[in-house]
Formats: sequence, C-alpha cells, structure tokens
Amino acid sequence: QVQLVESGGGSVQAGGSLRLSCAVSGLTGSPYCMGWFRQAPGKEREGVARITTFNTIAYADSVKGRFTISRDNAKNTLYLQMNSLKPEDTAMYYCAAAPVVCSWSLHDYNNWGQGTQVTVSS
Repeated sequence: QVQLVESGGGSVQAGGSLRLSCAVSGLTGSPYCMGWFRQAPGKEREGVARITTFNTIAYADSVKGRFTISRDNAKNTLYLQMNSLKPEDTAMYYCAAAPVVCSWSLHDYNNWGQGTQVTVSS
C-alpha cells in the first residue's frame, strides 16, 4: 500500500521558517515527479513546488526565492524548506507523487498525503 506522510507543519510568525517532510513508502523505486501543493480555506488546491528524479525543479511564482524543494531518493523522502513565511502561505500542505508527467495539474499525481497544516500569523 502506497503511503505519503507529511510532517513538519505548525504555527509560526511572519518571517519565520518551517521545513516540511514527506515520507513515501510502498512504491517500487522513486516516483518520477514529486510535488508540494497547498490549499487554503475556500480556495482551490495549488501547486507550490515540484521536482523530478533528474532534479528538474519548478516553483510557483508566489514562493520563488523563499521556498526550496529537495528530495532524498535513498530515503524516499521529499522536503520543502520554507523561509520568510507570509500570512498568505497559511494553508494545508500536501505532498504528491506523479509517475509519468511532472506538471501543476492535480490529475498527473496519483498518490497524495493527508496534509500538514501551516499557519503563519502576522
């Protein structure tokens, strides 16, 4: 059974940092693409950062220069270092795995975690 388990969320003040982790189990090999998505109350889920097994990386414009995505294939773990956090970063953060295509489309991702809450206060 495939499992993606996020951790590292919490409450911080604006300007603070958090590091999210996503542990992947139950998959044979490392997924081609892994991504971080977030969903704020009343809003659609949106892509934040994604990375392929070749370390091709993309960020949403809203987080460029503040967030860093990385993956450790040996540990089957995905990370998201979030610096200079803003109140508008408040959301549930999800990690997801895509086997073939690496994009912002939710439909490309066939495995999702349960999410970890990030709350940034001003």
